[in-house]
Amino acid sequence: MQTIRWGIAGPGRIAANVAGDLTRTDGAELAAVGSRSADRAEAFAREHGTDATRAHGSYRDLLDDDGVDVVYIATPHPQHADLAVAALEAGKAVLVEKTFTATLAGAWRVVDTARRHGVFAMEAMWTRFQPAIVRAREIYEAGEIGEVRSVQADLGTVRDVDPTDRLFAPELGGGALLDLTVYPVSFAQMVLGGTPSSVNAVASRETTGVDAENALLLAWEDGRFATAQTSFHSPSPGQARIFGSTGWIDVLPRFHHPTTIVVHRAGSEAETIELPPHGAGYSHEIDEVNACLRAGRTESAVMPLDDTLAVQGVLAEAGDQLGLTFSEARAM
Repeated sequence: MQTIRWGIAGPGRIAANVAGDLTRTDGAELAAVGSRSADRAEAFAREHGTDATRAHGSYRDLLDDDGVDVVYIATPHPQHADLAVAALEAGKAVLVEKTFTATLAGAWRVVDTARRHGVFAMEAMWTRFQPAIVRAREIYEAGEIGEVRSVQADLGTVRDVDPTDRLFAPELGGGALLDLTVYPVSFAQMVLGGTPSSVNAVASRETTGVDAENALLLAWEDGRFATAQTSFHSPSPGQARIFGSTGWIDVLPRFHHPTTIVVHRAGSEAETIELPPHGAGYSHEIDEVNACLRAGRTESAVMPLDDTLAVQGVLAEAGDQLGLTFSEARAM
């Protein structure tokens, strides 16, 4: 089996979790780490890599590393587009942490570059690859709850406002919309497909200007709909439901990386299905990238780029309605 050599751009907390699961994934290795700080890159490589893991004090050096096949991009949202485009132009496949980019225009730039160069790109929406979610999809796609009509999902946490934290900094793409709302929106888009015909959003704001919490109502032309509620100030359960014409599926908390679903079919007792993820849950998306690269595919069928563009479009429309302004930043 071909070993896929990974590079990580942005050695932060999520990158550390991904690096941990790389060690649990057959046929994958952490070949290199890149950061604007050589000290940070070296410390990350020592802690999460092997003696052979190279540390680069710039993203450019990481992208120029001939021993890297795919780059996982875990920098703040506004840097994703610039880094992804540079990586794709260098012939490196990319796995881009959610939210894919800070703007819809940035997402299109990445997608156009990937397709023009024929290089693999995927959004790191780990939810779609969790075993429990994979099973839920099999159930509703088989018609076991009838015709799927709607989706609801919530995701909340409690955060103290800190202007120095990325989550509360507008220039770093902070706020609930890009950090949390992307999960229920992507979940709804996965279930209902395509692009909603209308988006209606409400939100409250932090003192720093980012959104603190929001609610979205998404509608499709055929009458199907989804609701999404997220917050930095409410520890909501983080549950999702998929409603069909003859039953429904509960995705138990936290729905974006669940272990359990409960299937309610008409005329039957509820069925509880437990399917915990491997490791921290990132190994499944790593497996998908590795399999695509070995097969020569340039997109994932589970997390295709068109789905990412649809989600980015919803976030952009919601941001416009809420008066939020996001922009892409130079990363190189």
